[in-house]
Amino acid sequence: MMAFFLLLWLLNSVTQEQLEGIAEHFAPISVSSSTSGSGEILGGKVMGEEGAMDVSASRATVTLDLPPPSAGSGGEASDANEEASRQKEEKQFEDATEELRQAIDSVPSLKRLAKSILIDNTPEGLRIQIVDQKGLAMFPSGGAEMYLHTKKVLELVTKVILGMPQKISISGHTDSVKFHTDSGYSNWELSSDRANASRRVIERFGIPYERVAKVVGKAATEPLLPDDPESARNRRLSIVLLRGTGRDKETAPAPGQTPALPELPKDMPQGQVTAPPAPKTPAPKMPAASRKGQPEIPPPPEMPAAPQGQIDIPPPPEMPSGPIPK
Repeated sequence: MMAFFLLLWLLNSVTQEQLEGIAEHFAPISVSSSTSGSGEILGGKVMGEEGAMDVSASRATVTLDLPPPSAGSGGEASDANEEASRQKEEKQFEDATEELRQAIDSVPSLKRLAKSILIDNTPEGLRIQIVDQKGLAMFPSGGAEMYLHTKKVLELVTKVILGMPQKISISGHTDSVKFHTDSGYSNWELSSDRANASRRVIERFGIPYERVAKVVGKAATEPLLPDDPESARNRRLSIVLLRGTGRDKETAPAPGQTPALPELPKDMPQGQVTAPPAPKTPAPKMPAASRKGQPEIPPPPEMPAAPQGQIDIPPPPEMPSGPIPK
C-alpha cells in the first residue's frame, strides 16, 4: 500500500512535461524513418567522402547484342580433311580398277578369264569378284583346292592390292545346289574353306597377315544372280578393299620395289662417295680439387716423342753419395 500511495504522490507532484519525458525514456526509439535498405542506422546507405550516398537495391546491368555463334574453324577443317580423304580414296579405287584390267589384258593366257573378274565400287569398298563361268570353274566341284589359273588370277589381284593401304575382307559363295556329305559338310563349310584357301594364297604372294580383316563363308545366301540361284556365276570369291580403313596409311610399295634413295650431288666425281666428317669430341678436362681441402692433382709430365719402333726408357735415378744410413 505504501508503494501505491507513493506512486500517486509522485504523479501529482510532477508536471505534464516531466511525465512526457519519462514516457519517451521508456518508449522504443527509431533512429531512421526510412523503410529502404536494411532499416537500421544508415537505412540502406553507405558512407562516402561527401556523406551518405544512396545505393540501389539491385545492381546495374548492361545488355550487349552479341552475334549468333557460328561453326568453328576446327569443324570446318575436319570436314575439309574428311572430304579430301574420301576423294583420295575414290581416286585410289579408280586407279586400282584400271590397273587390274590392264594386267589381265596383258597376259594372253588369262584373256579367257577376263569375264570371270568383276570389279565394282560398293558402299563397303572396292569389290573384286572372281566368278565361275560355265565350263570354267575356279575350284573342283565340292573341293577347296583351287586350279592353277585361279592362283594366277589371285596373283594379279594381289599385285594391285599391295599398292593399296586398305584392309581386306574375303568371302566365299556357292550356288544353291544342295551339297551335303555324310559327315555334315555342306555349302557353308565349302564356302568358308574356299575363302580361307584364297587368304593363304594372297598371303603367300605378299599380303601381310594383319591386313586381312575378316574371312567368311556365305554359302548361297547372297547369289550374284538372284533370279537364277543355281547358275555357275553364283559360285565366286569376293575380295573387298574396305572403305575408310587405310586413309591414314601410306601406300605400300609393290613387290620388288625399293624405297627411293636420296639423290647425290651432281658435281661429285663418278665412283666417289664422300662420307660426312666424324664429329669432333673435345678432350676431357682434368677436374680441379675434387673436394674442398684436397690439393689439385698435377697432370702427368709429357713424354718426348720417340722414333717409330723405338721406346725410350728413362735413366734410373742417381743414388746419393756417402755412407748409407742404417
